Formats: sequence, structure tokens, C-alpha cells
Amino acid sequence: MEPGRGPEAAALRLGQPALLLCALALRCTFSSPASPPPSLVPQVRSSYNFGRAFLGLDKCNACIGTSICKKFFKEEIRFNDSLASPLGLPPDHSPSYPANYSDDSKTWRTVEIFRLLSTYQHEISDSRICASASAPKTCSIERVLRKTGRFQKWLQAKRLTPDLVQGLASPLLRCPSQRLLDRVVRRYAEVADAGSIFMDHFTERDKLRLLYTLAVNTHPILLQIFPGAEGWPLPKYLGSCGRFLVSTSTRPLQEFFSAPPDQAADLAYQLLGVLESLRSNDLNYFFYFTRVDAGMFGIFTNGHLFIRDASALGVIDKQEGSYTTFKTADNKDIFSCLVSGCQTQLPSCDMVPEKQSLVLVCRQLLPRLLQGRFHSPVQEEIDSALAQCGEDTRSDLEVLEAASRLKAMLRPLRTCDPRFAYRYPDCKYNEKF
Repeated sequence: MEPGRGPEAAALRLGQPALLLCALALRCTFSSPASPPPSLVPQVRSSYNFGRAFLGLDKCNACIGTSICKKFFKEEIRFNDSLASPLGLPPDHSPSYPANYSDDSKTWRTVEIFRLLSTYQHEISDSRICASASAPKTCSIERVLRKTGRFQKWLQAKRLTPDLVQGLASPLLRCPSQRLLDRVVRRYAEVADAGSIFMDHFTERDKLRLLYTLAVNTHPILLQIFPGAEGWPLPKYLGSCGRFLVSTSTRPLQEFFSAPPDQAADLAYQLLGVLESLRSNDLNYFFYFTRVDAGMFGIFTNGHLFIRDASALGVIDKQEGSYTTFKTADNKDIFSCLVSGCQTQLPSCDMVPEKQSLVLVCRQLLPRLLQGRFHSPVQEEIDSALAQCGEDTRSDLEVLEAASRLKAMLRPLRTCDPRFAYRYPDCKYNEKF
């Protein structure tokens, strides 16, 4: 946005309504999803009612540093034309939706806007936070959260330690090691100065924002601490604010359930490869899914498969070990209750088998990609390996061996052509691809 030009001028210049997240212009908000468009022609208004219920923080200026609120004071996002209401937000049941991103108002690229939700998406509410303090629904949730005992401990802490995250419901924090928590602080992109394991450079608001994000949904944290640029199967993180996240765009896996056999084989092969990298990697972290669905995985335009939603991804530190002496009953507070029932008990990290993610994927996702796609006897062999891989009663070794056989079967079923740009034309000259 040009200096001295407001959001209305930017929207008029683009010819479409623009979603602007402003660090200083607090009037820059959006209308409620329930508000119907006044006409079929987009109307530009002087302000939009974005709504605290969407951000999850009192105002967008709660985000500073390198967050999207500061980025989009000079940059902007606009919704795609597919929305029913040109000024409205998507339906409540939609966890994500496409948008266009620009840093010069001339060159646009597709990004994805996520609402950070849990499996109990309606339980992440401002009213719950207000009720915890016997306050009205219109209370300042930041003020309530600042008064909690947990946040007061965070204010005094110089380093993020396991005791500070005890009782939070995220799989990432179920049994964290000090090495993992140091990585969270060192890689946290929402502060002006990162790179230290100590939180001396965090303001009070930085600490509150990090604690709130860890309590609500750790997906944006995982994108920051295990970036795709370093080879992790995650999309690029662009910024977050409260329950609001922007990252590079992917198409969800369910859109490919009717894909041609060679593409289905390629995606299944990649998916098995992703699980293998999560199970065994140079940093000695063991990643596992607590649940899976097709919306958790996405495909870029070059055919490359990534984890689209990491909110159900747990991490166990195989190098340092995990902090497992939590007394969760003694560490429950409002932060523990934002994504699930306050009485929810999480299983011990020692109970997570190595086969867990493979069993979930082989049982729930791969059959929809691979069944009935190939000629005999290849199809029968694939079906047999799939059945063995998805049997929870089998040992870790048996499931891993079945997955390895399945991956070997899929490899020659993939083709080498421009549709798979992420490995073309390398596949012509290197058997690795």
C-alpha cells in the first residue's frame, strides 16, 4: 500500500474488496459471515467488522514484530472471487480458504488463510475465557489471560521450560524436551530478534502471544520451528495473529482421490515417504499423528505433497528424552481448556508406538487413493500390503515391513512427465526421483 493511502483506496485501485490486516489502523476489520451482501456489485465501506471471535485476541495490533499484522500494514491479502459474499468471511465450518497475497499490489500469488481450530472447533471461544473470570462475554480476553497464574510464571521466566507448558492439550507439548522448547523460542518468528534460547528479547505481549498460540493450535509453531526450506514436509509460514494463519497454498488430498493411477501411486509413495522422514530424521525427533484425515495433507502445483495441517502432530525427542513427570491434574487452567474438555487425559508418550501414523494412514487414506486402480496381480499385492499396514494388532516391525513393501510396489507405477514438476526432469536422469 502506498504511503498515505487507506485500505479503501487500495481496494478501489484493485477493483475488488481487499482484506487488510493493519498493525495500527484498528478500524481495518471485516464483516460478520452472517451479513449478506447488499448487492451483487462489491461495495467498498470505510471499515469492516473483522470480529474478535475470529482473531481470538482483542485487537489485531496484539501482533507485532514480524507477524502478519505488521507485514500487512504495507502488504495485503484479498479474498478470491469464490466467496458468496464479497465482504464476508467463509462459513464457520470451513477451516481454510484461498486468498491472494501481494507485497506491491501488482504481483499476486495464491496463499491460504487458516482458522486455527481444534477437533472441537466451537470450544475455542472468547466466552469461555470470559467465563473463567466470571466476566461478561464482551470482556477483554487479553486482560483475563494476563491475570492467570500461568502467564505470571511466563512473565518471570527467562527460558521456556517444561513446567511452563504442563497441562496444555497440544500433542506437541505432551512430553516436551528442553531441546524442543529451546527450538520453539529460538525459531519463533513473531519477535523482532530471534536466535537465542532465552526469552530476554520477548516483550510481555510476545510471551502472551506465544503462550496463546501454543494453547490454541501449534500448527503455526511447527511451521516455524521445522521450516520447509530445511527439508521438512511443511508449507511456508507467512504469519499468524490469534487464531488466524497465512501460509502458502496447497490443494487438499481429497481432491485427488479420483486421480489417474500414476498420480495416485505418486501421491501414495510421497505420503509414505513423509511418514518415514517423520519417524527417522537427522535431528532425532519422532513425529506421530494423533489422528489423520485427507484435509491434513496438501499438494502444491508442482505435485509435491506436504503436511497441510500439523495441529495433530506430536513430537518425541529420541535424543534427549521427554519430560514425562507431568501431574496434569495439578496444571489445568483456562489455557488447558481452549481446545478440548478440561478433564481430557492425554496418554503417556511411552504409549505411542512407532507404527501409529502408518496404521492411521494405511487404514484411512491410502485405500481411497489406491484401491481398484491397477491391473492384477499388482492390485492384489497392493491390497494385501495395505491391509497388513493398517492392522493395529500387528507389531511395529510387521507394519513397517508392510509399508516398505507397499512403497517398493508403488515406485515403478509412477511416471516421469511434466505433471510431476517437483521431480521432473530429474527423474529422467536420476533413479532417486
